[in-house]
Amino acid sequence: MVSNAPIPVATGNTFEKGKFFIIEPSFWGGGRIPGLEIANEDKLALPGAHTVEPPNGDPNQYPERPHLVHMPQQGGLPRDFENLYGIWIVSEALKRVFESVDPDGFVFVACDFTLSDGTPGPAHYFCNAKRTLDALDETASRLKIKVGDYVNGKYYSLAGGANLVFKQDIIGSAHVFRTPFADTVFCDRALYDAVTAANLTGVEFLDAATC
Repeated sequence: MVSNAPIPVATGNTFEKGKFFIIEPSFWGGGRIPGLEIANEDKLALPGAHTVEPPNGDPNQYPERPHLVHMPQQGGLPRDFENLYGIWIVSEALKRVFESVDPDGFVFVACDFTLSDGTPGPAHYFCNAKRTLDALDETASRLKIKVGDYVNGKYYSLAGGANLVFKQDIIGSAHVFRTPFADTVFCDRALYDAVTAANLTGVEFLDAATC
């Protein structure tokens, strides 16, 4: 049974903006989507599964190299950052920025990419943020904490808005991380600044202090 825990609010707390962010691919808007498909999806999925798991850092996770294809009847060419069935798809440019800021924070798997005319497209990668830190200060934050039959016994829900505070001593020098209690990926100001300066497409940041 799942229950909603009270929303903790630290008395007199001021939430520090511009320090940590949620990072995710943005929506295209106007009903548009990227025209991407995984041509060899059936070979990459786990036995008995119908979808491909995000990369986990195991070099033998996929039996063959992922093959992306552009389907113009479905949508446009991919931007620097896309979400395809729960898998991050990143361009070479975004991969370089991620690696330059936090080389240990991400895992990448190179993909073949074929354009609609059959010619090879620019390099793209499956990507995942692999670091997990129990760094949220629940007492100082404001959010819904659902307790019950979850993977780790509870779940952080940001639905309806939240104000998040993180423990810097646990984060240390990390620039990107997940928590054990949500699928959301967080990053710090250094990664935000680097991605923003690179003027890449498809990247959205939400300030974790006022998300």
